[in-house]
Amino acid sequence: SQAYAKALTNGRRDGQGGLSPRTVTHMHRVLREALQQALRWQLLARNPADAVKPPKVERKQMHTLNADETVEMIEAARGTSLFVPIILGVLCGLRRGEVAALRWRSVDLERGQLAVSASTEQTDGGIREKETKSGKSRAVTLPAMIIEELRAHRLRQAEQLLALGVRLDDDHHVVAREDGEPLQPRSISQAFRKFIARHGPKKIRLHDLRHSHATHMLSAGVHPKIAQERLGHSSVSVTIDLYSHVLPGMQAEAVSRVDATIKDALDRRAAKKEMVAKR
Repeated sequence: SQAYAKALTNGRRDGQGGLSPRTVTHMHRVLREALQQALRWQLLARNPADAVKPPKVERKQMHTLNADETVEMIEAARGTSLFVPIILGVLCGLRRGEVAALRWRSVDLERGQLAVSASTEQTDGGIREKETKSGKSRAVTLPAMIIEELRAHRLRQAEQLLALGVRLDDDHHVVAREDGEPLQPRSISQAFRKFIARHGPKKIRLHDLRHSHATHMLSAGVHPKIAQERLGHSSVSVTIDLYSHVLPGMQAEAVSRVDATIKDALDRRAAKKEMVAKR
């Protein structure tokens, strides 16, 4: 507990203050797993990390777009450099870093699928690609609308690069600068904030597009396991925890459907009995 308290107040290496509760919680998880391994090797009788509670992480407020607001945003972004990042976020659930890292070699427009296998991370020294947050690659099925939009986007990108004497190939990023060089994730967020200030139906973050996609799926009755796989969460429990606000409505709808099914079966049974009685 004392070590965590110290990290929260002055844990930064540059001496400029403490670490965030989220970072300290991550430290706790890593430490606990290391001690758990020592427990498996019978080097410890118990895991001392189990007796310590990490700091509480305050979850940022989630804002989502409904269907009409989603359409309004997509149409406002059409023709801008944010159009592709927006549709990949709100219709496919990609994270900012995943959008920035996506290359054409990972997009199969014939099969209508893309592979999310990397994420771009912003560092003081520039940008670098790393594995996805879950550490696993995932396949994301593309809506028909996105397939056509990506075909048109690839053609425009190829024409722009050809004018600069550069031939577009599968190693190029889907979302890139005009010269074909990759974009910094931070620059996508900055551009999105300016876009929202001018055109947004409400004040939201870029990451809220992903939340919107998850909410749309669950509200439409998509099973949480499918949503988990599409979003790239480490487990279905993470998906359920994050979007528990959607589940009560889903539960009411499920009860209504079961009720209608049972009622229909009872009505058919009663009708059958009545027919037998009349004979």
